[in-house]
Amino acid sequence: MNYVERKSSSMKSRLLARSILFLAGAIFLHGCSSSEKEPTPLVSVQVTPAKRGPIELEISSDAVVYPLQQAILTPKITSTIAKFYVQRGSRVKQGQVLARLENQDLTGAAEKSKGEFEQAEASYATTTGASLPQQIQKAELDAHAAKLAFDAQQKVYDARKQLYEQGALPRRDFDLADVALAQARSANEQAQKQLADLHRIGEQQTLKSAGGQLSAAKGNFLNAQAQLSYSEIRSPIDGVVTDRPQYQGELATANQPLLTVMNTSKLIAKAHISQTEAVLLKVGNKAEIELPGLDEPIQAKVTLVSPALDPGSTTIEIWVEPTKPNPALKPGMNARVNVIAKSEEDALVVPASAVYKSEEAGDFVMLAGADKKAHLTKVKIGIKNKELAQIESGVKENDSVITVGGYALPDGTQIKIEATPAPEPEKGAGAADDKGGKDDEKSGAESKPAKGPSKGKE
Repeated sequence: MNYVERKSSSMKSRLLARSILFLAGAIFLHGCSSSEKEPTPLVSVQVTPAKRGPIELEISSDAVVYPLQQAILTPKITSTIAKFYVQRGSRVKQGQVLARLENQDLTGAAEKSKGEFEQAEASYATTTGASLPQQIQKAELDAHAAKLAFDAQQKVYDARKQLYEQGALPRRDFDLADVALAQARSANEQAQKQLADLHRIGEQQTLKSAGGQLSAAKGNFLNAQAQLSYSEIRSPIDGVVTDRPQYQGELATANQPLLTVMNTSKLIAKAHISQTEAVLLKVGNKAEIELPGLDEPIQAKVTLVSPALDPGSTTIEIWVEPTKPNPALKPGMNARVNVIAKSEEDALVVPASAVYKSEEAGDFVMLAGADKKAHLTKVKIGIKNKELAQIESGVKENDSVITVGGYALPDGTQIKIEATPAPEPEKGAGAADDKGGKDDEKSGAESKPAKGPSKGKE
């Protein structure tokens, strides 16, 4: 083949290639123009009907177990421990002597004050029964004698005055009678005043003085007895001795713990909850106490909701007490309390995971309509817990609520309802774990969005 023929063959090949490309483009453009509309998306979902049943609002919190009654006994005096009458774990009664401190000096002081008190009692009796009446009797006799002397002198004065006026008596004798009358009058007035004062003031002050001495002696005696009683350490409650940090012969210091007694027959779990949760609780609410290692929770009830806020933690303290004693409960244990704040026996409920929330719609659920579309439906929520939510309005009984696949699903989306897989019986821990792993792999694409953060999920 010469040069001209080769050049002609090459040009024909290029023209054929261009024709093929043009034809393919035309076919592609024709196919695109014939399918201007994309097919409607179809989303697979699972639904459950709204049903009536019981629902409870539960408030949970960590707690610490305390005895309802506890006494930390501290001596009021500093003295050597003479004897302990109990050991740790001993059961004691109210008023029982648990320990005795050395008290010989206190015993002597008490005996001395007792003698002084008895002496003051005798003195008071003597004053009120003998001394005072004698003083009054003497004053009465003195007053009577002074009155008689005054009357006699008055008669002498009158007689001499008459004689003097008649000129039968010298002036000097009349003046002497006048002076004697004045002296008798003064003595009489003084005697009468002394008697009156003794009746009015002397008796009162004498009794007051004697009574004051008696009271002072009695106070000293009672104080000595009290000091002596401080050497005996008594239990103020029924309970069990839970702590005894010292030994016999050691020095017990005033106001330092010597014994601890707890009444373990009544224990409570103390918990602190937020203000918003506390307003829902009241005394008498049913509760449970969960202990680590205990299979079944202990049934209990709320016995106290603190009327004041704890300024340190801005929480409210509540007490939860078992309905009957449980030997597994010990003071100082860590526990968890679950309190039923609200409950409804016949409420319209749906799974809590099926309820969503947004700024525009508020609380809402996605319903599967008869037109095979998802419909956003606003609802009013009542009680809500981890599993269920009470629907007060917006949904009717037996409405099909989308439970899987409804998260971020647009209103009016075409849906395909899939049957909810029935739970298989457990064949052991390993089998259950394997099954759970497979289920997670199959439904991971649908379940992950429901757990992820979004402004549409409540």
